[in-house]
Amino acid sequence: MQIPTTLLAQVDSSVGGKTAIDTPEGKNLIGLIHQPKLVLADLDVLATLDDRQMRAGYAEIVKAALIGDAAFFDWCEQNAAAILHGKPVALQHAIATAISFKARIVEQDETEQGVRALLNLGHTFAHALEAHSAYDGTLLHGEAVAAGIALAFQLSAQLGHCTDAEAARVKTHLERAGFITNLRKLPGAPYDAEKLTALMAADKKNEAGLLTLILARGIGKAFMDRNAPVDRVLALLQQETR
Repeated sequence: MQIPTTLLAQVDSSVGGKTAIDTPEGKNLIGLIHQPKLVLADLDVLATLDDRQMRAGYAEIVKAALIGDAAFFDWCEQNAAAILHGKPVALQHAIATAISFKARIVEQDETEQGVRALLNLGHTFAHALEAHSAYDGTLLHGEAVAAGIALAFQLSAQLGHCTDAEAARVKTHLERAGFITNLRKLPGAPYDAEKLTALMAADKKNEAGLLTLILARGIGKAFMDRNAPVDRVLALLQQETR
């Protein structure tokens, strides 16, 4: 039985059955899929969270919208403040929508052989950022995910998959929600671009020595690139860390 007590856990880790541990080589590299008998997501416990923890959870809510629900992203733009302040109506709708979205994907691909990998939007960058600081708690997972999403959309725009305007809209929304997307100012800075790239190369989605990234053809249009250009990723990280 799982009783998640943070917003992030309620909308993300409580759904899907992943049970993994982190190692110096990377995040979630050792684990298995084991579904709980029951998940109880009690919204009342969220009243105990501080603003930073609520914001960290919001990253996983808006991620769902950016993967495959543009209308939900429109709604998030209008209701982010209400969610972050724990307003019951907005919070319940956001949690229910995010859980339903993830559950539908997990039902299609429980062991992440295909479509479930889309749930990792921003996470290859994020896991590298977390591993860079050895998971010392300086950087919360949701904060890393938000920065990673901004980077994924920025890279998508640079590669011509989406427009600069869409990438800027995502970045602006994340910053208005209180996230830091500037890697020079992100908790745990300074970050080393070469080290981050090497950590991304150890991500569990990679196959045959190729870098797999979840990128976007627009808001709500995520896709998997199984041969992302490592040189462009390194150049982007160098640009963002120097």
